[in-house]
Amino acid sequence: MAMRSMAGRLVAEATRYWWVMLITGSAWILLSLAILQFNLTSVWSIAILTGIVLFLAAGTEFAIASIAPRLTWAHVLLGLAFIGGGVVAFAWPRETFLVLADLIGWYLLVLGAFEVGESLASRRGDLWWLRLVAGAATIAIAFWAVHSLERSVTLLILWVGLGALFRGLNEIFLAFEFRHVFDQANASATPDQAYDIRTPGSTTSRRSGTRSEPVG
Repeated sequence: MAMRSMAGRLVAEATRYWWVMLITGSAWILLSLAILQFNLTSVWSIAILTGIVLFLAAGTEFAIASIAPRLTWAHVLLGLAFIGGGVVAFAWPRETFLVLADLIGWYLLVLGAFEVGESLASRRGDLWWLRLVAGAATIAIAFWAVHSLERSVTLLILWVGLGALFRGLNEIFLAFEFRHVFDQANASATPDQAYDIRTPGSTTSRRSGTRSEPVG
């Protein structure tokens, strides 16, 4: 029983910042709407935009790795891959529609495949199928980007914007999944170890209702 309570405490410790993913997911959706309004006319400017998006995606993966209860290493590797893609977008000497479309396509493909795999690995949550659908849609857009015979500035911006949109949706779904895991872990913790969800980082006793300061 003590081991189970401690395990619940550790999982709750990892997922108590689920609300951060809700904020970043909303920010990604707002960014996607802004991207779709951009009036960019050159491949170079879109390459810079793609690099920024990839670096932001890498930062998001590292943030998820710090609070994810599982597959932490996978989020770190994904973040490193996105950093590599961002460097390529900034440093590629001769950006062309073909190179940039392939880069965007690979970004979407890796992101979508990861979301599909992680959603299937966490079917205990209620929203896993939403992440599965969003991941599959991201993969479909990736193949569209890579195999499209018509490559224009408008399509490149559309692909980047859709990538940011599905990134935001996946993070919002992930936030609610973390919330579900947090609630379950908190329920298995001892009363003096349970976190008060109203004050992230604090603990509360179910018997007395008193709240204590964060531990460590």
